[in-house]
Amino acid sequence: MIRKLTVTALLLCVLVAPAFASGAEEERAEIRQMRQEVLARLYKEEPGARAEIEQAAGYAVFSNAGVNLIFLSAAYGYGVAHDNMTDRDTFMEMASGGLGLGLGVKDFRAVFVFRNRDSFDQFVKKGWDFTGQADAAAKAGSKGGELSEAVDVMPGVKAYQLTETGLALQATLQGTKYWQDSDLND
Repeated sequence: MIRKLTVTALLLCVLVAPAFASGAEEERAEIRQMRQEVLARLYKEEPGARAEIEQAAGYAVFSNAGVNLIFLSAAYGYGVAHDNMTDRDTFMEMASGGLGLGLGVKDFRAVFVFRNRDSFDQFVKKGWDFTGQADAAAKAGSKGGELSEAVDVMPGVKAYQLTETGLALQATLQGTKYWQDSDLND
């Protein structure tokens, strides 16, 4: 009886494991596709960004969705950091929460350009926390606009924000944490 259960359990594991593996591979492929679309848009809107990214130690691209309800804000996202030296991708997640004045919902993309090795390694290996945010966005598809531009978020790191859709006005003190996605990295 125990032998039969063991064989059954092993067979079940062998049959189920490829489903999990293909699910993770599909998710990695979707994230890489999102990265390509975001970079294409960034290069179209900010042609100088291409040279910055090519000359950088690395870069990261994130898809984020956030909500602001008067005094509280929250966001979640996912993305990939790319090491230009090793050509290696590290899949990551992010979450944020904060306090301040704001109202609205926003779906946006963020691109971080790491000008030096230390800032890239710090981001990928230890994660990142930072605070403060102020912007305005009213966008649906190609209609509308946004008031957020490329800024240096810390020494050696430049960030671009591209709003996909949303209506938001906010000035918040917000903590954002980035970390490696343990399910998608080998």
